[in-house]
Amino acid sequence: MPYAAYLSVMVINMSEKHSLISNWVSELRNVYVQSDRLRFRRNLERIGEAISYEISKVLPFKIDEIETPLGMHYSKVLESNPVVASILRAGVPMHYGVLNYFDKADNAFISAFRKHHKDGSFEIKLEYLSCPPLENRILIVADPMIATGASLVASIQALKEEGTPSEIHIVCAIACSVGLEYVEKNLGTQVSIWCGDIDDELTAKSYIVPGLGDAGDLAFGNKKQN
Repeated sequence: MPYAAYLSVMVINMSEKHSLISNWVSELRNVYVQSDRLRFRRNLERIGEAISYEISKVLPFKIDEIETPLGMHYSKVLESNPVVASILRAGVPMHYGVLNYFDKADNAFISAFRKHHKDGSFEIKLEYLSCPPLENRILIVADPMIATGASLVASIQALKEEGTPSEIHIVCAIACSVGLEYVEKNLGTQVSIWCGDIDDELTAKSYIVPGLGDAGDLAFGNKKQN
């Protein structure tokens, strides 16, 4: 598995080695395919599912004695179920993908959006948080696009007010190296970021290049600009 280690961030780029994930990411990027909203949402969901399987391999497990119709078996099972969080609204399809695999998970939702100013700058606004206690829980956050990293950092900092997780895993379709560096410098906690792919540039308006556009708009339709 391709890993890149920062001081406090472990980045796993799933597309450095070919798998179906890289096929689904290519469809997310493709302007001739992404116009199909149902397929776009399903591809985000499938990426969430596949990355969840990979995450499950590194989570703590225990041995349970399982009774079958013909005897007993000692099986490896998750030590505890995670909390799955998504950053609204773009994170919802990927959230379902993660939840399809961690089906006994508790759930958290947080709104984070860019509040744009006339000079072209923006700030991150958080307006909603629904979350169970997180103390010593495994937290998995679905955020399809890590561009500047600002909304991810603000969201995790807000989530941590509900307790300090034992582990934090981020699931995304595409990350920008600029955003990953921002997370490294500003989050102040150990995280693992599982990326469908990584791009290196941002536009003047902080969109990932080549990226795929606005994941929320492509999944759910255009929104009024804030």
